[in-house]
Amino acid sequence: MQAQGTKPNSITIVSVLPACADLLAIDQGKQIHGYVIRSGFEFDVVVGTGLVDMYAKCGHISIARQVFDKMLSRDVVSWNAMILGYGIHGHGEDALALFSQMQQTDTKPDHITFIGVLTACSHAGLVDKGWKYFECMKSDYGLAPKLEHYGCLVDLLGRAGHLDEAYDIIKKMPLEPHAGVWGALLGACRIHCNIELGEQAARHLFELEPNHAGYYVLLSNIYAEAGMWNDVANLRTMMKEREVKKQPGCSFIKVNREVNTFLVGDRTHPQSENIYAMLESLYGQMKEAGYVPNTNLVLQDVEEGVKENTLCSHSEKLAIGFGIINTSPCTPIHIMKNLRVCSDCHNATKFISMIVGREIIVRDAHRFHHFKDGLCSCGDYW
Repeated sequence: MQAQGTKPNSITIVSVLPACADLLAIDQGKQIHGYVIRSGFEFDVVVGTGLVDMYAKCGHISIARQVFDKMLSRDVVSWNAMILGYGIHGHGEDALALFSQMQQTDTKPDHITFIGVLTACSHAGLVDKGWKYFECMKSDYGLAPKLEHYGCLVDLLGRAGHLDEAYDIIKKMPLEPHAGVWGALLGACRIHCNIELGEQAARHLFELEPNHAGYYVLLSNIYAEAGMWNDVANLRTMMKEREVKKQPGCSFIKVNREVNTFLVGDRTHPQSENIYAMLESLYGQMKEAGYVPNTNLVLQDVEEGVKENTLCSHSEKLAIGFGIINTSPCTPIHIMKNLRVCSDCHNATKFISMIVGREIIVRDAHRFHHFKDGLCSCGDYW
């Protein structure tokens, strides 16, 4: 477009920024930001909001806030973008502080605002505050909760272990619960290994979305955690009969403008030999430091050694190994995964960040995790 002499306008910019966010293309996003400043679009509220959203979704939440603070005017979409950004990064208190700041302005919160607030509370474990804001949207702003808000509330309570209370919300809610609501309960049952409620949630989900493989996998995980291998096998049979195919876990890392993709057990990458050698070396150091593989996550009734080897070759671990080899020491490693990061990879990445002295930023299907010095920004609550 520019090569043909056509100058991008604000509409062009806000159309391209989401692509940068989806691909973690931060370098291209920064180039667009530079063009915005040179072209005089810096104070356009729509462009500014797009930049806030892009930086937040690329893992640079502090830069997103800097852009937000420099905006001369903000609309409700601008506030929502920053609040949602804090939410997906697990910065619950920052999101709530910003919401309080918003309440001091003439901008009224909308339904999306409260999805951001409730999501932030859920990812940070702020149960009491989440309840407060759920009630606040009705009493203070006259906003009737939608299905998405009930899903956030169920997720908030379920993650915190209040499974019966979450189930009670579903039974009493004035709307017919959709898959998002039941999925939040099933996900919570997976975290806390509640078989009975998990089965109830799964039954509803199998009726609502019979071809969604993720729900079968979550229930399989619950059964495997409990050692109920016959039930795991029965679920696999059900999936085959219904022709439900599991979405493979896939991780991406961009180095030198090239996106590298890894699947579980992947050995097709040209650097596979070096990647596995790196991971084997790290694996020994991790065990010496106290790492214990969570073999309950392997949905196969096989020997422990086989389970450990399977865990070692998860896609995000392969991407991290590639990142360590191909990026400069002390620089952050950015990974994107299409599914929720498993608890073993989460634990392993904490140890790796400590051993190699690198910050590792992982964006999974639900949120960001910033690993540094053996700790994660989520506080092991996600």
